[in-house]
Parts: sequence; structure tokens; C-alpha cells
Amino acid sequence: MTVEQILTVEQMRAAEQRIFDAGTPVFDLMQLASGRASEWVRRIAAGRRVTILCGPGNNGGDGYVMAHRLSEAGLKVQVVAPDPPKTDAAQKARDLWGKSVVSSGGEVQGEVFVDCLFGSGLTRPLSAAHFLLLRDLSERHQFRIALDMPSGIASDTGALLNEKLPRFDATLALGAWKFAHFMLPGRNKMGVQRLVPIGVEAVDGAAEPLRKPNISAPASDAHKYTRGLGVIVGGAMPGAGRLAAEAAMRGGAGYIKLARQGEATGDNPALVETSGDLEPVLDDKRTRAVLVGPGLGRDEKATARLTAAISSGKPLVLDADALMLLKPDMLGENQPILATPHDGELEALCKSFAVIAEGRRERALALARAANIVVLAKGPDTVIAAPDGRLRLARPAPSWLSVAGSGDVLAGIALSRLANGADPFHAACEAVWLHGEAARHCGPAFTPLQLAHSVPTALTKCL
Repeated sequence: MTVEQILTVEQMRAAEQRIFDAGTPVFDLMQLASGRASEWVRRIAAGRRVTILCGPGNNGGDGYVMAHRLSEAGLKVQVVAPDPPKTDAAQKARDLWGKSVVSSGGEVQGEVFVDCLFGSGLTRPLSAAHFLLLRDLSERHQFRIALDMPSGIASDTGALLNEKLPRFDATLALGAWKFAHFMLPGRNKMGVQRLVPIGVEAVDGAAEPLRKPNISAPASDAHKYTRGLGVIVGGAMPGAGRLAAEAAMRGGAGYIKLARQGEATGDNPALVETSGDLEPVLDDKRTRAVLVGPGLGRDEKATARLTAAISSGKPLVLDADALMLLKPDMLGENQPILATPHDGELEALCKSFAVIAEGRRERALALARAANIVVLAKGPDTVIAAPDGRLRLARPAPSWLSVAGSGDVLAGIALSRLANGADPFHAACEAVWLHGEAARHCGPAFTPLQLAHSVPTALTKCL
């Protein structure tokens, strides 16, 4: 069974070293990895001519073995290697290839280009010669495949080490996913991604991809309170709270209340609205979870309502304005809390909690530890971090989610999952998956209300 995990370069090297220590020679592992990757290349090539660019290290060695396998399978293969092998395994791989190698693109002709120049360990920009060769070959081939990681992308961050790197049609990750496979801007250069298993065992503390949740239907004797009562603390701008409620009512909870700051309108018979003092609804023993933030405002009344929500001691979802008002001394001890910041809110929270870190992933992890809360750092490469170091990275959701109100829908789904009994970390994971799946169901150019109404369709896929 393949273990799906996301490893840093250091973690991957350690994982490979454990394979070597168990008795597998480096060259044998290279043959295993390249052999499995070559099957993907063979299928994509479908008889077309293949050009493989090999670097001096073991990633280049993978390329030589791949060339040998593809040639044995009957494909026409040309190898380009600007530098000689620098490792024993890479030299063995070149000897295995045993055919001509050219040092420049020159007159090379082919239809499928495979980048094996440098793998996931690269931390500095490509040299001018390597960069120009990579660009030239990629531009002269119809299909482009990267082995493990496109050359010129930082594996641990997804940063582009060179400008104007080519875009690939497919990337074959060897052994484990790397962070760049999930993170922008590098992810946008990789095309379709496939994981090639090579026997890497589970690594303690490794990040994981976000997976489709397994959600159970209500029990045969369920009622609205056993399925969970969730309360949304409204504020000065009622629209956002009502939008969150539309999503929350469709996310699996049995009962959603909107505690409005102004008078209840009662124009939606499916939504229970209250007004006036927050204490009765927050102190209700049947209330399982509370959402505060969408449309809250940032004045004294908003601060008082946020304080009341936190003081209730109930599991919380903190979103939008609540994140801008939140201060360290407001938090209760060991209270289950899920915060859902976008980048601007994440930066503000890091300042409030004296967190110094670069990048969404590191900021989310550091903030989760400092504040003892789960952080759902939302964006085009969403990260979910827990205080104990657990980390989940989401696959890309439709870019049509970049619409006002989308975050309110996400917060409402999270409230519903929290009220339904999930802990903050799993509620965050379920909400992010359901949010993205609902967007896929909507198609292009949807409204946030349409998104909220598509949540049941997404939920159906988890049952």
C-alpha cells in the first residue's frame, strides 16, 4: 500500500537512507524508481520519440535508467547530458544506457521531453547554460514531463529559482509528495501530477495531502440536537452571517441559529434567528459550536460579541472580523478553536501573537502552536495546521472560488462539521474538502449562495 505523505528534502533523504540501511543498494533503488516512472512516460509517449535531459546527480541517473527501459520497450530515445555523472549510481546508470549521449540540444529532435536535470534537492538558480538548455529543449518538444520536480523549483517552498521556467504537462513524484507539488507558484508549472511508489515508509510527523472525508449519515434515532446545534454570532453586516448560515444548514448539523445584532427578520423559514442578549443562546447546553466573525464589524459592540462567544467556552470557529479583533489574552485555556484566516488576516494574527515566520505553511504552524488553536490558512494553496504539528495541504480547488462570500460559506461549513461532533482539525479538513467539491459542482462563475446550496451534493460524495 502506498503511503501518501508530503516530505521535505531532508525527510526524503532520511527516508531513502533507511531503505539503503535495510540493504537496498542506491543503484537498485534507482532502477526501481526509474522503471516505474518509465511506465508513465511510455504511456504518455505512445510510440513518439523521447528526449531525456540528464543532470550529473542521481536524478540524472534516473534519466539514464529510464532511457534504457524505454529503448528496450521499442521507443526511439535520445539522451542529452551537459555534464558527466558525479555519483557512482549515476555512472552505473549511464553505463547501463550504453548508447550515445550528446552534451547540447543542437539538432536533437523529439516529441516528448523528460526533465531529469536536477531533482528535488535544488536550492539555487540554474546556471545560465543549464537554464537555456532546459528552455530550448522544452520549447522544441510537444509534450513535457518532469521527473520528481521540474528543474528550477525549490522543493520545500514551491519558489521559482529562475524566471520564465517552462511549464510541464506532467510531473512524476518519486517516493513521496514534496511541498512544491502543492504550493504556488511552483505547482502551476507541473501539470498533471502522479506519485511513483518506491517503498518509502511512513515518516513520523510528515505532512499529508487533504483527502476526501468519510462522513456518516445520521443514526436511525438521530434528532436535531444529536446532530448538533450551531450558533452564528451576527454583527453589524447581516449578509455575511446569513450566507454562512445557508452553508451551515447544508453541512450536516441538525440545527443552526443566527444570533443577529439587530432585529430578526424571519424571512427565511428554514433559518432560526434570534436577537438581543447573546447569553441565552450561548449558554444553552445544547449549543455545540459557535461561529463568530462574518459580518461582525470591528467596533466596541463587535469586540463585546466576540468576547461573549469566547467566554462561552464552546468550540469556536473564528473568521473574518473576529480574527482582526482577536488578542492573545482573550483566549480561554484549552478551548477548541478553529481560525480561518486569509493571508492578510494570518499576517495580523501573527503580529498579535508575536509569531515570526515566512510563508503560509510556516506561519500557520507557528501560529497554531503559539495560540494553541487549529489554523485553516485559506487561499489558492490552503494549509491546515494543528498545535501538535499535524499539517494537511489541500489540492487545488476551482479558481472560481475567488469571489466575495466564498470565505463565509467555508466558515459556515466548518461550523456545521464542528457542531456535528468533529474536533477543530477534522472539521477544518472536512470543510475545505466540501468547499472545493461544492465549487466543482457549481461550474464557472457562481455566486456564494449557489456555492452554499451545492454543499449537499459535495456531502453526498463522502457518505
